[in-house]
Amino acid sequence: MASGYVLIIVEFNQSGQEASNMTMQISAVTLGVKDLECSKKFYGDGLGCPIDQDHPGFVSFNLGEGAAKLSLYTWDALAADAGVPADPTSGFRGVMFSYIVESQERVTEVMAQAERAGAKILKPAQKAQWGGFSGHFTDPDGYIWKVTGY
Repeated sequence: MASGYVLIIVEFNQSGQEASNMTMQISAVTLGVKDLECSKKFYGDGLGCPIDQDHPGFVSFNLGEGAAKLSLYTWDALAADAGVPADPTSGFRGVMFSYIVESQERVTEVMAQAERAGAKILKPAQKAQWGGFSGHFTDPDGYIWKVTGY
């Protein structure tokens, strides 16, 4: 298994559609890594991926027009973002899906809808450190979903 785990960001286009209809696209893949600087050099300098965003504890790369972005978080930060223990024996499956919506209100609606459907709320919807609004839940099989908006 790789040194980190994969976070798949799934973006939903809801323009002109009812809230329950979803058109899914993978907009980014985020890896939890042990050494952010080493991984940043590997993907940026070694493989030639242009840096899109570079912040303490986080970096993302453009992989080309129409392609998903590649993002790197430190292992502990990615686990903390999901509200799960960073210990790989904690039961975390290594994959997290994110549903990006248009507003804080929609985040709250989706979280409530998921809970009514039987989801377990891991982290209630709340203001995120990056300025947005997000919450986390698991589906009946334990897969983690992050609902996020601005």
